Amino acid sequence: MSNVRKAANGSSVDCAVFQDQLPSLFESGEDLNTQAHLKTCENCSALVRDLEYIAQQAKLLLPIHDPSPEVWENIQVALKKEPSRK
Repeated sequence: MSNVRKAANGSSVDCAVFQDQLPSLFESGEDLNTQAHLKTCENCSALVRDLEYIAQQAKLLLPIHDPSPEVWENIQVALKKEPSRK
């Protein structure tokens, strides 16, 4: 099976070319579902779904809130108590 698919407008889009463009497409914030290649290529559609899922899950790993000012104050107090090292 070839990795070249016919896009809705009749032009051929190579899977490798599309996948090379993926980082730029993700960074642009564009809705990838509008890409003609994804309408005709199940492999690339599955790849995009997987990457979107991974991106969503990765966001859950980030801290939701910055530490409170009290945390930073406690760190400063602890550093001031520590003898200076020269």
